[in-house]
Amino acid sequence: MTPRSPLAGADDALPARDIYRQLRGLIVSGQLGAGERLPSVRQTASDLGVAPGTAARAYKMLEADGLVVSRTAAGTRVADSAAVLPAAVIRRIRELVDSAEDAGIDAADVTDALRTIWRSRHVNFERPAALPGES
Repeated sequence: MTPRSPLAGADDALPARDIYRQLRGLIVSGQLGAGERLPSVRQTASDLGVAPGTAARAYKMLEADGLVVSRTAAGTRVADSAAVLPAAVIRRIRELVDSAEDAGIDAADVTDALRTIWRSRHVNFERPAALPGES
């Protein structure tokens, strides 16, 4: 995990399902991008204070849903089809957030600026075509 793990401790009743739900939320919300590597099962278990088998069950549930792909040498990664945003975009957004926080800029100002820039690139600034009968 990252130093500030976005995962909370698992619910004692169904810890594997709780871990699954938290990771699923990170994936479908775009906080984990396509191709991003999840922590190892052992690291997840250690971070959350559960048995490795519990974390492994959660990862198997994610894999069964097509949200992650597990490979022995490459670890477990977010499936391309599961993520809202590609890993490169997520990485750049994180860099933007870090830069804005370092500069003391409010999140609302950043999102307003991003929205304005996005829209300005998709607006046709050409003069509208003349109506019939106009020259």
